[in-house]
Amino acid sequence: MLRMLARRVLLGIVTVFLVSLIIFSGVEILPGDACTAYLEREAQGKLLENCRTELGLDRSASARYLDWASGAVRGDLGVSATGRKSIATLVGDRLKNTLLLAACALVVGIPLALFLGVVSALNRDRPADLIISTLTIFAMTIPEFVTATLLILVFSVWLGWVPGIVLTSAGAPVSEFFPEILLPIAVLAMVMTAHILRTVRSSVIETMASDYVQMAVLKGVPYWQMVFRHVLPNALLPTINVVALTVAWLLGGVVVIETVFNYPGLGRMMIDSISDRDLPVTQAIALIIATVYVAVNLLADLLTMLANPRLRTAQIRH
Repeated sequence: MLRMLARRVLLGIVTVFLVSLIIFSGVEILPGDACTAYLEREAQGKLLENCRTELGLDRSASARYLDWASGAVRGDLGVSATGRKSIATLVGDRLKNTLLLAACALVVGIPLALFLGVVSALNRDRPADLIISTLTIFAMTIPEFVTATLLILVFSVWLGWVPGIVLTSAGAPVSEFFPEILLPIAVLAMVMTAHILRTVRSSVIETMASDYVQMAVLKGVPYWQMVFRHVLPNALLPTINVVALTVAWLLGGVVVIETVFNYPGLGRMMIDSISDRDLPVTQAIALIIATVYVAVNLLADLLTMLANPRLRTAQIRH
């Protein structure tokens, strides 16, 4: 088991290393550099030279990558090109805010997805299943910005129940973001619930048709006892990876939601850094998102193996 764990962790480290190379190379091949992007028409003479010296752009690409990567391991992501401030400090509050938004969406979305998925599967092809499936398709196909705009129109403009945008500053305490983040949470939870619900429904239907469940039915096992003791524990295993992908998406794919609601999170910061052509900040945020994505998927794989004895046995034999 420890050998399997070490192998997975090593694979995750190698993946992050390769991703960091891709991110650094992608920024490197862009025309110009952080200083020419920031200074624009003033990018010449002594001013350009001083900027490149300050940001270390006068050294070779390999040396700069090694400094950047080693600094990232220590938590030092460099300095921004615009404000000459520590990127780690700038990212801190934004990452906290994105984690807050993601955590609230998960608390709402996961239980709702599991409940509706099980209800839909156990009532396959009945009215409850048809209604839930139809709403799920709408939630998955309608773009997030359209859903966000409709919620703002209804609950903020027409009804006036909650604020339409977030006006709280990035460094404010968590408690000050309520009730401004209720609509962003609703949009994220809606999309997340739809994706997880479909997986739960399919998994429960497949498990219900398995041989051991049919045997339990023939032996006269009470229906709900069969569902809770035999069906759900096995049917919910595949949802672990889906939840992991959803968490990774919440941390890295909320750019649209944070922009629509003016939420001071990591996604909004990336949009601002791209607009300001602050390449060091954009590069750092991309690395953070990629690292979180790899870490969450690694954790999901390990949880799946721990929860499924057959996978553990296969790994040991292998």
